[in-house]
Amino acid sequence: MRIHESRIEFVYLFDVRNGNPNGDPDAGNMPRLDPETGRGLVTDVCLKRKIRNFIELTRGGEPGYEIYVRDKAVLNQQHARAYEATGIKPESKKLAKGDGGAAVTAWMCRTFFDIRSFGAVMTTEINCGQVRGPVQLTFAESIDAIVPTEIVLTRMAVTTEAEAQKQQGDNRTMGRRYIVPYGLYAARGFISPHLAKQTGFSDADLEAVFQSLLLMFDHDRSAARGEMAARRLVVFRHRSPLGEAPAHTLLDRVKVQLKDGITAPRRFEDYTVTIARDGLPTGVEIEERL
Repeated sequence: MRIHESRIEFVYLFDVRNGNPNGDPDAGNMPRLDPETGRGLVTDVCLKRKIRNFIELTRGGEPGYEIYVRDKAVLNQQHARAYEATGIKPESKKLAKGDGGAAVTAWMCRTFFDIRSFGAVMTTEINCGQVRGPVQLTFAESIDAIVPTEIVLTRMAVTTEAEAQKQQGDNRTMGRRYIVPYGLYAARGFISPHLAKQTGFSDADLEAVFQSLLLMFDHDRSAARGEMAARRLVVFRHRSPLGEAPAHTLLDRVKVQLKDGITAPRRFEDYTVTIARDGLPTGVEIEERL
């Protein structure tokens, strides 16, 4: 089934061990969590950033796979490229009228993978319009409550000679880092065939998204993030653009439960992942990855 012909939803499981999957800058970079339940959170923005980085790493330089939202990108310069490529003269803060505006927006979708996947608001000084992306992700939430742990670190090197004089004996500057000893997280994703058709999101783009979800942590290592790994990707494909069942009724079929006798999970094997296949609506297929 082609992406323009079938609605898709998926459940994505990943875990972290002795690391911080998504720090909150407003809380001293402590791992994000739900204050009422204590469950950990990873934002959709964080996950999309990792997808963008993986695409840039693996597909960088290929036509159609440039990344729009990247470090130090000057967006107006990217927008100017669209007007130059289409031969249209830009007006300050205004999108070109009629077919001209559509042509500029379409050029941006063809050129930038993340625009045709996630959408973008491009209404800056050089206006390229707005795009609703077909791929949407929820916040990831940990299956159980997490216990953020603060680790104290000793700083050995210094910046200036004055600091070196102060750091004599045990009088050293101390640093701090937050970690999650272990957390298994679940995110949900939704892919609209109607919006995919509008942005030009293709079957190849869909596979690129799935490949990113499965492999992106292997190319995003850092001491602060600890050991992160994709654990399961469960995809529900409908045979029609409108779909055969409400998304939540399908996604709720994926159950993740702590095994009996485990009180402090420390590995993926401490959980059981099951998918209820009985009574699956006609026209819905399940695809498991990992």
